[in-house]
Amino acid sequence: MNDTSGNQTSELKNAGLKATAARLRILELFQKRAEEKNGERRHISAEDLYKELVSTGVDIGLATVYRVLAQFEQAGLIVRHHFDTDRATYELEDGGHHDHLVCLQCGKVVEFVAPSIEKEQAAVAKRYGYELSDHTMVLYGLCADCRKKSAG
Repeated sequence: MNDTSGNQTSELKNAGLKATAARLRILELFQKRAEEKNGERRHISAEDLYKELVSTGVDIGLATVYRVLAQFEQAGLIVRHHFDTDRATYELEDGGHHDHLVCLQCGKVVEFVAPSIEKEQAAVAKRYGYELSDHTMVLYGLCADCRKKSAG
């Protein structure tokens, strides 16, 4: 067992979950995706997660993937999003706030943090007498790749 497996085992145990092979592999995949730059691969659907696991030789069923995702979500390890699509996407919960850009054509999701937007949202809440506890902002449009494909 490598160093990351020990960390994953501890993380699962702290969340009240037994460290099964399926849970460890799924958590490992989420953590690897979270480490990639720009947060562009942090979000994944259950079906794509299943395909990625199977392509790496993991013997797992789609029902098991859905079950583990539900357990992880309930334990607060991951967050589920519905970005105006017919399927949910999931990302590792890292405790940090961020907003999302979503491509309406290919479904690409980009995370971003914009302090000026956060400041304006707080000002709007204050203007209307609200005390913010949380918010979600998702901006929809076409990514650069899809715009290029449409133009050419």
